[in-house]
Amino acid sequence: MVAVGSIVEGKVVSVMKFGAFVDIGNNQSGLVHISEISQSYVTDINECVKKGDKVKVKVIKIDENGKINLSIKQAGDKKTKASAHQEKKGDTQKTASVRPAEIDWGEHRADGLSFEDKLSKFKQDSDEKMQTLRRNNDSKRSGGYSRKNNHLF
Repeated sequence: MVAVGSIVEGKVVSVMKFGAFVDIGNNQSGLVHISEISQSYVTDINECVKKGDKVKVKVIKIDENGKINLSIKQAGDKKTKASAHQEKKGDTQKTASVRPAEIDWGEHRADGLSFEDKLSKFKQDSDEKMQTLRRNNDSKRSGGYSRKNNHLF
């Protein structure tokens, strides 16, 4: 019986859209969810693992029904097939599949403004534009009609 946190080698027995089932020996198998395949975003699991591949996996959860959740990315393999595949395709796919968690949201920016400063500036610009639009719409609504004298100019 495997324990949560243990790292074992297994063999991929089937691949689905949502993940891969891995035989880890001792008549046990578990699921590696697509989000646990690689450090980078995976759109097509078939580009990362194939039936029959030997993989190193970490046991991340065993639920009350005995279902085992596994992770390839947490198993310590720095170079998975997914990352190797992306390197072959070039940097264009790497930048297109960046997850928000991988983005540096730090205070240092090229223009020196923090996110909060940028948001404040955006809000101010937006308010000014809305004010201009309201003024233009108000002048169009009057349409040259004088309500005071009930006649056109």
